[in-house]
Amino acid sequence: MRIEDLDPGRCRPEFVDGIFEDLAWLGIAHDGEPIVQSQRTPLYAAALERLKTAGLIYPCFCTRADIAASLTAPHGDAGSGYPGTCRGLPDDPDQRASTPHSWRLDAEKAIERAGLPGWSEEDGTRFASRREEIGDAILARKDAPSSYHLACVVDDDATGVNLVVRGEDLRPSTPTQRLLQMLLGLPEPTYLHHPLVTHEDGRRLAKRDLAPSLAAMREEGVDGLALAADLIEGRLPLGFRLSRA
Repeated sequence: MRIEDLDPGRCRPEFVDGIFEDLAWLGIAHDGEPIVQSQRTPLYAAALERLKTAGLIYPCFCTRADIAASLTAPHGDAGSGYPGTCRGLPDDPDQRASTPHSWRLDAEKAIERAGLPGWSEEDGTRFASRREEIGDAILARKDAPSSYHLACVVDDDATGVNLVVRGEDLRPSTPTQRLLQMLLGLPEPTYLHHPLVTHEDGRRLAKRDLAPSLAAMREEGVDGLALAADLIEGRLPLGFRLSRA
């Protein structure tokens, strides 16, 4: 069990309590004490320092507005998530000390060092990454000591995770995370990217569409154990279906 609470703007104690309530209602137990990412920041800092020492990351001082403006300018690369504004800037410790910044992976240097990563799905299918799938991802944010990418690969290794099961919508994260595993000398897990539960018309479940939460279903008297048993057998509640992202 892992509580990913590194985003101070989105993580609240009541949300964490809700996770445990939902799992208990569904009859899902977990092994050992939960891992809380906000208590593990020295591990992420150590991994970041290794990448920094190897010259594979760089500080980025851009705001979201800066990036959006760059991507809409004639010289901007509309096909990438980050236009590379800070890539190649001389390292200025004084600027880093006085100006909020994130740390980004230098994807070009990282791929030169480790090569393009691949991964295997649980069914035995082997996937190869393409260069355009890996950008200069943020590994430590201005307001958080680590990003999802870095914290996940560090924690997966520390806890011996050998099968990563997650929604198909997170498949685009896999090439970057596999590259980080290669750079840090971490073992390669197997992956299972599963279809998403959606409305019958294929729309993703969202609060704006009044999609029922587990808490709401629990309050309405739905039997959590029966729901879990149905899901295990592939039976979805009326009005839902499995869809590919």
